[in-house]
Amino acid sequence: MSKPKLLWFQSISCNGNSHSFFNYPNLFSTLEYFDLIYHPLIDTNYGLEEVLNLKVDCDILILEGAFNKNLFKNGVNILEVAEYYSKLAKYIITAGTCSTFGGVFKEYDTQNISGFAFDIENHTKRYDIYKDKLISLPGCPIHPKWLGYILLMLVKNRKIPIDEFHRPQELYGTTVHTGCSRNEYFEWKIDTKGWGLKEGCLFYENGCQAPYTKGSCNKILWNDISSKTIVGTPCFGCTEPSFPKTALFETKTNMGIPANMPLGVPRRAYLTATGIVKSFTIKRLEKRVIDYKS
Repeated sequence: MSKPKLLWFQSISCNGNSHSFFNYPNLFSTLEYFDLIYHPLIDTNYGLEEVLNLKVDCDILILEGAFNKNLFKNGVNILEVAEYYSKLAKYIITAGTCSTFGGVFKEYDTQNISGFAFDIENHTKRYDIYKDKLISLPGCPIHPKWLGYILLMLVKNRKIPIDEFHRPQELYGTTVHTGCSRNEYFEWKIDTKGWGLKEGCLFYENGCQAPYTKGSCNKILWNDISSKTIVGTPCFGCTEPSFPKTALFETKTNMGIPANMPLGVPRRAYLTATGIVKSFTIKRLEKRVIDYKS
């Protein structure tokens, strides 16, 4: 039985998602299930010229980087090449936030640059055409295990439930806040004002986006040991269409109340719970924050 042909195609990219996947512990055993037709950073049986001239076949297309209709490589329109292989492939995976939503590159040029899969301002023609075979994996960069998991699910013909942005629910079904080691501090509204500190919540004072962001960063840890919030860095919200937001390290508040409620939490419920919590003093937690800072 022949292996599925895998084509990894890049547009405007920092190579972050490629390098992240290269650190996947099961990289080689996973790739054994596929015939890797082309990758821009490693030796493969075919080169860029053959890909650009539409001379290769593919079953699974991985797209990395944002797209611009005026971008050319070797005189060939990159978007047209991506569209050609998208029609050919059985599945399309947008690896990273740039290829999914446009990411940081769209922030630089909001008029011409977008993600291949989904334009946050409107459903693009490409999204409508390819939505039945599209799997979006936003992240800046993606966790290597996310891509490894999806590739193995595809090769085994397993069903992949997705959300409204075509993100797999198994990976993006909960917020990054879920599983955060600082949840107790969030519940009792005990914040820390510094970076890299072990104790305290990062939401109010450091602009942590975890309550607004879908992802499994605090469940599937980086290098199996860590995440942003574990090391004292606020979540940047990199899996969402709004990334990167302005005032990244601030949580906008009105009279001490967040302007935007955490995902799925009614304002009345949040205000009620917060009012009750703030009437208590949790010396055990507050002492740990003070002791760690000192």
